[in-house]
Amino acid sequence: MTTVRTGAEPGGAPTLGALTSGQLRRLGAVAGLSEADVETYARVLTDALGPVAARPLHLPPPTRTFLSDDHTPVEFSFSLQPDAAPALRVLLEPGCGADSLALNGRAGLETIRGMARRWNFTTAPLDEVEDLFLPPAPQGPLALWCALELRPGGVPKVKVYLNPAANGAERSAATVREALHRLGHRRAFDSLPRGTGHPFLALDLGDWEDPRVKVYVRHDNLTARQAGLLSREGTGPGPAAVEGFFRAAAGVGPDRSGLDRRPGLTCHSFTDTGSGRPSGFTLHIPVRDYARHDGEALERAASVLRHHAMDEAVLPRAFAALTQRRPEDGVGLIAYLALAHQQGRSPRVTAYLSSEAYAVRAPAVAAVRRPVAVR
Repeated sequence: MTTVRTGAEPGGAPTLGALTSGQLRRLGAVAGLSEADVETYARVLTDALGPVAARPLHLPPPTRTFLSDDHTPVEFSFSLQPDAAPALRVLLEPGCGADSLALNGRAGLETIRGMARRWNFTTAPLDEVEDLFLPPAPQGPLALWCALELRPGGVPKVKVYLNPAANGAERSAATVREALHRLGHRRAFDSLPRGTGHPFLALDLGDWEDPRVKVYVRHDNLTARQAGLLSREGTGPGPAAVEGFFRAAAGVGPDRSGLDRRPGLTCHSFTDTGSGRPSGFTLHIPVRDYARHDGEALERAASVLRHHAMDEAVLPRAFAALTQRRPEDGVGLIAYLALAHQQGRSPRVTAYLSSEAYAVRAPAVAAVRRPVAVR
């Protein structure tokens, strides 16, 4: 692992806030945001990080967050659709400097409520399930994450990510079921596919046309054929489309090989409390564990984007906005590739991009998997 030392404050040592806000500014230019919007969002990012924004990068990460492989509490993503500007998002852990998971959750909750006051939205869905996910003595790998979709105008769309294992991993399924029930989706849990765990439950807060409750399911040793059968969205993608994306993103051929390292994830979005069926489906492939280096991951992303008539030039520009290193010199800056379908909308491809504030993961010595064309 190679330590990165960039992002200096004017006249001072490199800091976490300076690095990540600088990355956001450059990514905002790639997304076509105005300079005023970019400056607004850069301040939002550092404000949400709190005191750790001023933490020098020569110190270790503030917590061993699993939001990223090198424990940077910030991750970026670009969501792309045909004939549309790319949507820039940032995921962060507001309570990452806290001394305990309980304090982490409280700090995150206060950050979300501060955003609600600033941008005049309700936290009612979060309030309804707060006790399930933020108990006095939480367990598991996280308390609360916050995602911001950075729109023109300086007011983002807000999402919160919660931990179903907060009351114990063995209670994760029961926690998800109870949360869906409280939020009006009383038949939703039974429509979820089988998996090996429920790592996240996410809520849309604020100005969303159709606010979603999103349930994530982990799938160990997932194969392309199995992935093609996981959507429960009535009008969603067919098995062939999902299998094609799986093979292209993971670099697997027509054999039965699958994700034998880091597991795949599916996300099932619920908007209609009456039907009990998801209105959206997303397949997430952890490309960083199945590519030799980021150059190979970029090739796979380009193949997927071309297949879906999306702008393949966005990701190389985003890569250059994040780091000065060559794609072949590391693996993991492109963490996930995802294919999303939402009823009544065009498919989306999302690339999740690491900040690499603390370390660069060395490229794989031997070939992992060769790129496979989308079919």
